[in-house]
Amino acid sequence: MSDVRMLDHEIFTPEHLAFRKTVRKFAESLAPHAEEWDEAGIFPREVFKQAGDLGLLGIRANPEYGGMGLDWWWTTCWAEELVHSNNAGVNMALMVQSDMATPIIDEIGSDEVKREFLEPAIKGEKIAALGISEPGGGSDVAAMKTTARRDGDDYVINGQKLWITNGTRADFITLGVRTGAEGFGGISLLVFPTDTKGFSIGKKLKKVGNKASDTAELFFEDCRVPVRYRLGQENLGFYHIMTNFQGERLVAAIGCVAGMEKQVRAAIAYGNDRKAFGRPVSKFQVWKHKLVEHLTSIEAAKRLTYYAIDKFNKDPRSALREVTMAKLFAGDLAQRVMYDCMQMYGGFGYTTEYAISRAWTDVRLITIGGGTSEVMKEILTKVEGL
Repeated sequence: MSDVRMLDHEIFTPEHLAFRKTVRKFAESLAPHAEEWDEAGIFPREVFKQAGDLGLLGIRANPEYGGMGLDWWWTTCWAEELVHSNNAGVNMALMVQSDMATPIIDEIGSDEVKREFLEPAIKGEKIAALGISEPGGGSDVAAMKTTARRDGDDYVINGQKLWITNGTRADFITLGVRTGAEGFGGISLLVFPTDTKGFSIGKKLKKVGNKASDTAELFFEDCRVPVRYRLGQENLGFYHIMTNFQGERLVAAIGCVAGMEKQVRAAIAYGNDRKAFGRPVSKFQVWKHKLVEHLTSIEAAKRLTYYAIDKFNKDPRSALREVTMAKLFAGDLAQRVMYDCMQMYGGFGYTTEYAISRAWTDVRLITIGGGTSEVMKEILTKVEGL
């Protein structure tokens, strides 16, 4: 791993640190509402606008359309500091906007499409969703069934999407559709305005964690959108979807590692104050050993993730192995770390009064969303020639 500058102070400049402070201040302003928004199952639309006003929704996007034109180390600052909102649901909804639904538009959309959809999304004036997953195929993108039939200057769309973050209130969807034969070679990407006739929201899904992000099933019945809303060439969308997945998995790993470190530090502080049998809980050997083991593992996860960021930053095509490993390792580690952190709090950890209870339930998604841990292992077996 010699090609990445491993020390944090060598990676991040004073400009990065100033940016971190901006993100931290924004995230901390959201934290007092964490429990309220989880109970509501949604958060105010104005949060997108607040993030947009700070330039947080287009960090890597082309400045011509309101983006900042920066690289993945700036996105790293965004993902790491956002955990201080104490609400993974809010974080996920914002990151769908900034790092999942819009980068494809920035990369291959026409100027007209960028002006109509990317610009207002970067400003936080329009909410974006990514429509890939379906009832019969989440991680298996090549099994996509939603169709888009060419009819003159329009596509006529029919089908269903599931597990769509921001789905109940998105203004547009970066939508995967089948325009050709079965398999990965017949998939295209479109920008789909949700005010299109024939579009409907089935229901808002109730989830175990990440409750403040609205998640929906969506239906498309003879929905007509103009061909000019297509992103890139017809039937070549699979490659862009899979590259986008790599970015999604990378930000998931970054946020996961930062979230683990935050909760371990919080558990240590709690354990120093909480006494049992006449001494602080954190001073019992069982906890001292467990906590330093977790800090060691978190540091390893951070270095693996930073190595993946460095490779992805230089050439996304070269980083499949490292990004996959980072998400797999961080996601599986987080299950153990959050469990033990919650245990440190005892009964109080089982109440919603403490952020660890949300962190414990929220982190379960990391091994499922954006490709399950089992899919990550399958990818790695292919990469390693197994």
